[in-house]
Amino acid sequence: MRPRLLRALALVPLLGLLAGCNMVVMQPSGDIAARQRDLVIASTGLMLLIILPVIALTLFFAWRYRASNTQAKYDPDWHHSTQLEVVIWAAPLVIIIALGALTWISTHTLDPFRPLSRIDASRPLPADVKPLPVEVVSLDWKWLFFYPEQGIATVNELAAPVDRPITFKITSASIMNSFYIPALAGQIYSMAGMETKLHAVINKAGIYDGFSANYSGSGFSRMNFKFHGLDQAGFDAWVAKVKQEGTDLSRDAYLKLEKPSEQEPVRYFGSYEDGLYSAILNMCAVPGKMCMSEMMHIDAMGGAGKESHHNRERLEYDNRHALQGEEGESATFPASGRPAKGDEQPQGMRPDAEGPAVKGRGEAPDSRHDHSGPGHQHGTPAPAQLNH
Repeated sequence: MRPRLLRALALVPLLGLLAGCNMVVMQPSGDIAARQRDLVIASTGLMLLIILPVIALTLFFAWRYRASNTQAKYDPDWHHSTQLEVVIWAAPLVIIIALGALTWISTHTLDPFRPLSRIDASRPLPADVKPLPVEVVSLDWKWLFFYPEQGIATVNELAAPVDRPITFKITSASIMNSFYIPALAGQIYSMAGMETKLHAVINKAGIYDGFSANYSGSGFSRMNFKFHGLDQAGFDAWVAKVKQEGTDLSRDAYLKLEKPSEQEPVRYFGSYEDGLYSAILNMCAVPGKMCMSEMMHIDAMGGAGKESHHNRERLEYDNRHALQGEEGESATFPASGRPAKGDEQPQGMRPDAEGPAVKGRGEAPDSRHDHSGPGHQHGTPAPAQLNH
């Protein structure tokens, strides 16, 4: 058997590995994701218009002017061709203009803050359709979803009716994460103290994967959830199930839920405390903390003067998990001054770098939340209104 044929046959088993590839990005079930897919395909096609001819001509010239081809014309004094210059410069210029126009239009059309104008390519959005509002909070390491219309909340499970627009409001109670359901729409970042938005619609019933697309610590790889696309009757039944099986999400229950944990199971809450999402967004879910909206109002009014030093304790947000020894493991050594995860003692209790021994699997606070307050080691300046 010829060696070339043997090499080709050796590559055949590798094709089997492609069977495990998830092509959901190229076969989405939501209109926004489908339009994003079309943008990727169109952009790739435009770029290939110049890439493929360049590759082909490179191979052709290498073959045509090989040393063994004595028939190829040798012209060492050739240096210019107007026709070639026109092709070489005009073709890429046209492609760049086309890509720029396509990108500019798509950037505005697919802006996640822009409300939807259609259900899919063949159906415009009816004037009487009201979007389903969903408030999303990324925690360490789980997802919390509020449904203001239904008065329910869930952990690591999301559902929506097919062909009904969804308006997501997205924030974080901890460090930055990324909310991503590939079948529905592109990823949107979640950040503490900030709110981003996403408008999307699911067009096919099914169960789809959602996850965090931004590394955020040891529990990141298991920060997953399921998104259920249901017909209206199925969605109503799901809401009834959540109300029947769920408990109440009070402020105290939320503070317990917020503590870092991994592989969190699905949880249902049949009701939740009024204003809880707003408190999370404004970083004042902990009783006694100043809301960002109040802080911004103080700044807008010119500051609180010398009396504002009383606000310092109310403005210390980020280090409470570290001080309480509740933070999960993460790769912060040596910046944190704490032992690396691989150096932890396998049994019993090990001394922590700051405070009492920690029992169990060696959970030590890291420096991700340690940005202000008594536990901060680097002398950050006082908040803006304290300096007036």
